Amino acid sequence: MRVAAIDCGTNSIRLLIAEPDDSGGLREVHRQTDIVRLGQGVDATGEFHPDALARTFAATETYAGLIREAGVPTDKIDFVATSAARDARNREEFFAGIRDRLGVTPEVISGEREAALSFTGAVSGLDAGPEPLLVMDIGGGSTELILGEREGGIRSSVSLDVGSVRLTERFLGAGPPDPADLGRAASFVDGVLDGCGVDLATARTWIGVAGTATTLAAIHLELPQYDRSRVHRATITVNALATLLADLADKTVEEIRAIPSMHPGRADVICGGTLIAARVARRVGTDQLVVSETDILDGIALSLLS
Repeated sequence: MRVAAIDCGTNSIRLLIAEPDDSGGLREVHRQTDIVRLGQGVDATGEFHPDALARTFAATETYAGLIREAGVPTDKIDFVATSAARDARNREEFFAGIRDRLGVTPEVISGEREAALSFTGAVSGLDAGPEPLLVMDIGGGSTELILGEREGGIRSSVSLDVGSVRLTERFLGAGPPDPADLGRAASFVDGVLDGCGVDLATARTWIGVAGTATTLAAIHLELPQYDRSRVHRATITVNALATLLADLADKTVEEIRAIPSMHPGRADVICGGTLIAARVARRVGTDQLVVSETDILDGIALSLLS
């Protein structure tokens, strides 16, 4: 039995087609990411931009073809929409467009559900580390922080309305950001983290999933091109994160886009995502970030198989 999981966030849309393996986990059939920036301007206007919808629908048409070719039945497809879809007034237009192309209605999940799926997916692909584990998922519109144990489950979690796209649009602009704007952005993130309700200092293993974390790992490793196998389980020290932020904040978007492992659609918001990671780093009880290539997509696929 094959399943198809689609995660549509503020910046990217991603597909995982998978089947069960012999140990109760997943065997990947196809995985793909496209930067569609569905959340373009949503923070300011409260609505999806027509161009953003067109980009998202085009990617969904491609995914629908791949899903049909893989023989996945409609009842084993789950299209999950997160931060941007929770905020947009015209989301019915988005729902109808996805339904027409894929045959399923997007599920706009709560921040709590998003956190649970991210935690399950993240820990499924990593060996055990000291507990409790903190999973950090920095998206375009929101950031999920989930503290828990492999066997004991989630202790606490939160979905924060701060992400790489939101932070860039509000504070940082096209870049390189003015130091004063960078400082205001850092203060804003600190204020959000102060009231997040998750005791970050108790974390003994810190896991980063999704585009910001995986991109930072590729840059840190100085990869000549993005290599998922080398990014998975890579580590970045807290000091190295601070250095990455300083380097990225000093570059133009064109210079960032020229980094060999950089996805061109992420270049204009990676500084904002890095700033969020760097502010979390100041609070965790460990000196390094472990990067996982398994994430909410894997959590969705596992739930479809259960």
